[in-house]
Amino acid sequence: MTLREARIGDTVRVVRLNGEGAVRRRIMDMGITKGVEVYVRKVAPLGDPIEVNVRGYELSLRKEDAEMIQVE
Repeated sequence: MTLREARIGDTVRVVRLNGEGAVRRRIMDMGITKGVEVYVRKVAPLGDPIEVNVRGYELSLRKEDAEMIQVE
C-alpha cells in the first residue's frame, strides 16, 4: 500500500521509499524515512495535496510524492 492509498485518520509506518535521486532525497529531508510513523490528517477534495503529521510536525505532500512512499 502507498501513502496515497491511506485513509484520513490512519497511522501508518513507512516500509520503503521508491524513486531515485533528488526526489527521494527531498522526501527523506522532510523526515520521511524507513520505520517512521505517519498520521494522515487531511486530504484535499481532489486528493492533492495530502496533509500528514510526521515527527511532530505537519507536512503537505503531492499525490506523486505520496505514491512513492510504501507503508503498512
